Amino acid sequence: MTDASVEPRWRLEWPVSSGQRVGSARLKVSPEDFRVTESLWPEVEGLAGGAEGAGEHLCVRLEKSGDNTEFVARELAQLAGCKAFEVGFCGLKDRHAVTSQWFSLYCPGREASDAELLSAIGERWRALNWRRHARKLRRGEHQANGFELVLREVQGDRQAMEAALALLADRGAPNYFGPQRFGFQGGNLERAVNLDVTRLNRKKGGRRGGGGSGSKNVLYFSAARSWLFNEVLAARVEAGHWFEAMAGEPAVDGSPTGPLWGDGGTTATGEQEQLERSVVAGHPEFERLFLSTRMKPERRALVTRPDKLQWQWQDDNTLRLQFTLPPGQYATTVLADVFELQDMSLSRDNKY
Repeated sequence: MTDASVEPRWRLEWPVSSGQRVGSARLKVSPEDFRVTESLWPEVEGLAGGAEGAGEHLCVRLEKSGDNTEFVARELAQLAGCKAFEVGFCGLKDRHAVTSQWFSLYCPGREASDAELLSAIGERWRALNWRRHARKLRRGEHQANGFELVLREVQGDRQAMEAALALLADRGAPNYFGPQRFGFQGGNLERAVNLDVTRLNRKKGGRRGGGGSGSKNVLYFSAARSWLFNEVLAARVEAGHWFEAMAGEPAVDGSPTGPLWGDGGTTATGEQEQLERSVVAGHPEFERLFLSTRMKPERRALVTRPDKLQWQWQDDNTLRLQFTLPPGQYATTVLADVFELQDMSLSRDNKY
């Protein structure tokens, strides 16, 4: 039996930009309520049918629901007769959604078999587009993700929600990593604290693209890095300057950024460096972890700004939204700055 009075070890909810959310809603009541469309490079996106393309990789845009990206990639490798690491994709998409995304299959010199392979793929998933290309798709190479979402059982003052959405379109939202990254009750963070960092400093052996303990260690390490970023961003949200650059801001497109911690900590200087180091110093277990690695410090935008944000009320309690985000930014993070969301695809009452 859990003592509810005991404070959780890890914070998994962070302050919102206005101090409090102005509404609540249910998300993903059905997969059709969460639609994601991936946009790729123009030279791939604009051509279909394979006749105009050339190269060793067959690129296929699939529409899927109920299957996560890595499962689909493994199944495509079997259908194409190639290795798992020879299937490329740009990002992980939620299986509790209707998603459209590109995959590349390494099939050199097998153009004559493309129609047969596409037919086999079409028996599993809807193939929307395809062409040959010289390059394998890699993580983060897509241009954007388009979202069309439906929120149900929306509660709150409509005028306040409309005003919050207008501010969101203009200023954006804090670009937090979502709580799923940290595991149930922060389990991935607990595992990160207990990592054997010497394994992270060795090159992984075994099969390329394989799983195993090495990939799990990287997952836990990434969770710790993301959590520290959220803590720094939270400090700036509370101080009211999360959407403005500080003195000492590293030059990244002129936008405010926060640290993805590494060996040496942060690339910020001056006032911003002092703030970031003071936040991380409050978590010595993670500070020690990063001192023992050779991970290069990086930066991540503090602001996620939905492009072309539009919304329409379907009825008094149903709201449809459309917007576009760059790679690595999350629709749930954007909406959670306005609404307390209950994700109905999860087995527990998870809130963002």
